[in-house]
Amino acid sequence: MGFSLLESGFWLSQLFGRLHPMLVHFPIALLLVAAVMELFTLRNFRHSFRSGIRFLVVLGATSAVFSAGMGWLLAENEGITGSTLDLHRILGLASAGLSVFLLVLLRKSELSPSSSSIKAYRGLLFLTGIGIGVAGHFGAALTHGEDYLTEVLPINSDQEAPPSLTVDLASFASELSPEKEIQLVTNVRSVLAHNCYKCHSGAKIEGDLRLDEKEFVFAGGENGPVIVPGDPGQSELIRRISLSKNHKDVMPEKGKLLSKEEIQLLTLWIEKGAPWPDGVAQQSVYRVAALAPRKPDLPPADPGLENPIDRWVDQYFQQHQLTWSKPVDDRTFLRRVYLDIIGLLPSPEELAAFQEDTNPQKREIWIQKLLDRKDDFAQHWLTFWNDALRNDYTGTGYITRGRFAITDWLYTSIRDNKPYDQFAKELLNPNEKSKGFIEGIRWRGTVNASQRTEMQAAQNVGQVLLGLNLKCASCHDSFISDWKLEQAYAFANIFADSTLEVSRCEQPTGKLAQTKILWEELGAIDSLATKAEKLRQLADQLVQPANGRMYRTVVNRIWKQLMGRGMVEPVDEMDNAPWSQDLLDWLAVDFVENGYDLKRLIYQITTSKIYQSPSVTVPSAEKLLAEDFKFQGVIRRRITAEQFADAVAEISAPLFDSVEVKFRPYQLIPEAKTNLSFARASLVANNEFLKALGRPNREIVSTNRDSQASLLQALELSNGEKLNKALVKGGKKWASTFSDPMVLTENLYAKALLRKPSPKELEVAQKALGPKPNPAAVQDLLWAVFLLPEFQLIY
Repeated sequence: MGFSLLESGFWLSQLFGRLHPMLVHFPIALLLVAAVMELFTLRNFRHSFRSGIRFLVVLGATSAVFSAGMGWLLAENEGITGSTLDLHRILGLASAGLSVFLLVLLRKSELSPSSSSIKAYRGLLFLTGIGIGVAGHFGAALTHGEDYLTEVLPINSDQEAPPSLTVDLASFASELSPEKEIQLVTNVRSVLAHNCYKCHSGAKIEGDLRLDEKEFVFAGGENGPVIVPGDPGQSELIRRISLSKNHKDVMPEKGKLLSKEEIQLLTLWIEKGAPWPDGVAQQSVYRVAALAPRKPDLPPADPGLENPIDRWVDQYFQQHQLTWSKPVDDRTFLRRVYLDIIGLLPSPEELAAFQEDTNPQKREIWIQKLLDRKDDFAQHWLTFWNDALRNDYTGTGYITRGRFAITDWLYTSIRDNKPYDQFAKELLNPNEKSKGFIEGIRWRGTVNASQRTEMQAAQNVGQVLLGLNLKCASCHDSFISDWKLEQAYAFANIFADSTLEVSRCEQPTGKLAQTKILWEELGAIDSLATKAEKLRQLADQLVQPANGRMYRTVVNRIWKQLMGRGMVEPVDEMDNAPWSQDLLDWLAVDFVENGYDLKRLIYQITTSKIYQSPSVTVPSAEKLLAEDFKFQGVIRRRITAEQFADAVAEISAPLFDSVEVKFRPYQLIPEAKTNLSFARASLVANNEFLKALGRPNREIVSTNRDSQASLLQALELSNGEKLNKALVKGGKKWASTFSDPMVLTENLYAKALLRKPSPKELEVAQKALGPKPNPAAVQDLLWAVFLLPEFQLIY
């Protein structure tokens, strides 16, 4: 929020300063093009390009000098300060100076072209081009934000924008107690942190205004105070944030404006005299979840609600005036639980056997049977863990041996139901087969400091195991949490062979990182130990039961996988409030007390009455993330790319050939040989079909798949080559098996939808198939069934 006014300096000086953004593009373009053209003259200095290069260098150097001068005027007149500006100014002036010296060397090399003079000129040309480009990067960081360039990288693509805050303004309307004052100013600081720190904190100070600490807030900017305690109408802060989007004085200048409620909060705070009690700065402006485990007492059980999950949900329902629904019918339940546990459709014969089973505990029994199908279970859940641990069979890093697969280890761990604490320890303190997760990807070429392998390990461990976003804090102090750059580097140092130097926004600071775990109460890491010993210490400390956050995170992930929405959302932001803190805390401790058993957790969830209740629809994905979300049951969702491919393969024909199958479990475990006639989609290399239907590229951690349909998916299902080939084969198979269109349709509906076709559906199918089904007509019928919402959704 800059509050500088044009009247603060001589208008002509300001005018020249504001020509800087226009002029600065000339040296960047001209000198870089000159450097590229120079590459064509490496074998012949007298190349025909020489006159053009000379013209570009002269014009580029001249404009660099003028641009640097105007940039200086701009900074002086506009009142912008901060470390980013300092770097931009130093590099800009240095590049301008180099460009002048470049003219001297160019002239010398042309008058007396010796090998040494030409080398010196060329070396300086390339150095000047790099300097101009880097200076331009920091200029863009000043105008667009420090992460303007890096936010589009795949590694940062899953970052969420900070949400608007919601507070109960009525609670501050009466006279404020000391406790209420602290609560009010904490909320005010939260609003400022989310909306203002990018331009008004230590990293960047526009208009001499900082809003990150008490003394700076009340001191104001270059034109005086921006807050008049007791009088919001005279407070420049309130005026600026209340302006319309296109007003020249509106703040923030870029991005999302403050919400009506946030403006009301700041206005109320100033009306109350802008209280700011001493010591409030020690309180976080962000919600910080407790680290320690907590096991609240279970609510009493009512008839039919004996499962601990149902007892907590019933308490929640009572608090929110919600009512229970009757459990779903056998067909809906069986299809849901098959897809959720083993990823396959039940057969008509299995449905018939289930419906004929008179045991009142049959649902629990069948769930256990599915969990006991080790390889079907492992091949389904392999997809979930491949996404989270960014493990894949092909892709960036494998060709150059800068990436390591963990598939053998992962598959056996899932198949054997390895206790989660041991599973996590083997990821953190790995053996040769499990090292790929923390080894990350060694990217080709120049890599950002925030993307070196040690920092990748810190980010990925934080995200997957702890539900923590360290990506912002890997480059600078986070704008969306309290995590600091030094803390991220201290954690990354655990994964390093030697001590890391802290880089801020890609610039080395000269400061060596400490070596610390993120929560020091979990224990210390020996900074002088070898990497292997540091990893052993880290593994022991992170998996201890005292780390309640780790087990809340995995329980929340499994809950979302089965229920369609986490108790905390997004699942990688575990500091956010859950819809039921008690249920989350109780499940996490129960998970630890019962041997870190993931299959037991899945059994516990799927045998609950709430899991077996009718699914709930939401109008949009945003509603799932809304702060006022009310939990009512399983969220209706689309089957995954792998589930769809497997279902099509079983009903029609396999979509993938043997070349695409990259992992064959039976080669690792002979008894894992499946009786399926096709390879599961989880075992094949990524391809355009799977990517179109939602499989990520797995170069970054992926813990969420969008359940919303897209245009790309529609096109792939309409015209995609893989599906079309499977339909052609399936059309031939079904046409050769069934000569009666009625029988064919009934069998297809039984296998794909677990029901009989309605009279209307039979009529339409008979018209489409004719008196004797031919492959082309059957192909169309298969395609129509596969596109039905009933086929593609988990109800």
